[in-house]
Amino acid sequence: MKEIPSEVETAERLHQAYKDLNREISKIIIGQEEVVRLLLTSVFCKGHSLLVGVPGLAKTLLIKTISSALDLNFNRIQFTPDLMPSDILGAETLDKERNFKFIKGPVFSNIILADEINRTPPKTQAALLESMQEYRVTIAGKDYPLQQPFFVLATQNPIEQEGTYPLPEAQLDRFMFNIVLNYPDFQSELDIVKQTTATVDQEVKQILSGEEIMEYQHLVRKVPIADNVVEYAVGLVHKSRPNSALANEFTNQFLEWGAGPRASQFLVIAAKCNALLNGKYSPDIEDIQATAKPILRHRIVRNFKAEAEGITVDDIIERLL
Repeated sequence: MKEIPSEVETAERLHQAYKDLNREISKIIIGQEEVVRLLLTSVFCKGHSLLVGVPGLAKTLLIKTISSALDLNFNRIQFTPDLMPSDILGAETLDKERNFKFIKGPVFSNIILADEINRTPPKTQAALLESMQEYRVTIAGKDYPLQQPFFVLATQNPIEQEGTYPLPEAQLDRFMFNIVLNYPDFQSELDIVKQTTATVDQEVKQILSGEEIMEYQHLVRKVPIADNVVEYAVGLVHKSRPNSALANEFTNQFLEWGAGPRASQFLVIAAKCNALLNGKYSPDIEDIQATAKPILRHRIVRNFKAEAEGITVDDIIERLL
């Protein structure tokens, strides 16, 4: 009889796989360790991520490198103003026998790179909503399940506003993380230039299969967590809501809207995953704090006073923490 590995052994395998993934990804991506950690966390938490950064920070290369280290199907969708929902989901066409046949779109893959997602109109952006939440596509009244595991990793340029369509709150809330990519430091940029201007090509090995990823996703859900840690996560979200029982004067003064219950859920599940990736078997408050910014960043809305005084969303989250 085949022996079933214990959850502790599975947790140790996940910890080792995370180190192996970091090693392979670092062959191509120099620096950005925090961004890589958050992206891999979203993969193991069955979540989606939005990467925001100026052009030239290798957002697309980063996602392609991660997909190369995972034995999964990968599709890139370049979002443009003329992109239609059928270009993402697929459409029904007539075959030779004049019967309708559904031709699957690029969304039928394991990893979807939604490149420059804010360059397409809301109607096309909304085409991703059902697939991100329900993991299926409905065409002409028929449901078509998506491949598992399934992740949407989207990129967005924060500085070019002309010809862009800001993502609505409903779609932003589907993303587990809003990850900000910053410029590399001097030494990292020096290493990047040396590597990218040489002739040596680095090859990324595949570390995990889809079955292993789904096994780790199931494991993350089963991680025990203390009541005080859950209470801290829920309390943090309640503090972000103006005029709530836990809101402080700073929140009431500078926030228009706070985060919803999905933020509390993501804080807890991300803390469980963060603990496993660091070799722990149960999360603590530090694990909640490690993922608070990218989870709350796109779920709280500043008011006019905060904008006028130059108080950023990250400043507000710092005060909440």
